[in-house]
Amino acid sequence: MSVRALRGAIQVSTDTRDDVLQATTELLAAVLERNALVPDDLISVIFTATPDLRSEFPAYAARQMGITDVPLLCAGEIDVPGAMPRVLRLLAHVETDKPRADLRHVYLKGAAQLRTDLPI
Repeated sequence: MSVRALRGAIQVSTDTRDDVLQATTELLAAVLERNALVPDDLISVIFTATPDLRSEFPAYAARQMGITDVPLLCAGEIDVPGAMPRVLRLLAHVETDKPRADLRHVYLKGAAQLRTDLPI
């Protein structure tokens, strides 16, 4: 097994607790599904949020999904002028036999514009 890193991002509709939790769940589930991973494959997940998302910790959504024994960290993105608003990002470290070239990073909703070089 190798340790690999996966990236993902999603633009949240509004800064409400429900929207942040729903978007985080959607993003994390898509990262796992598109890479044929299960929660036991996770080593750790770092979540970041743009400064305009403050209503809930994204890690709480992962805990609600049953991911309770994986180290999770929430942090803030730097406040770059003109950056896309309301974006949650993740960096997941996983154990997998897949080569790096076979991993699928996930960019959903408006955040898909951040990485137009990646297949959807």
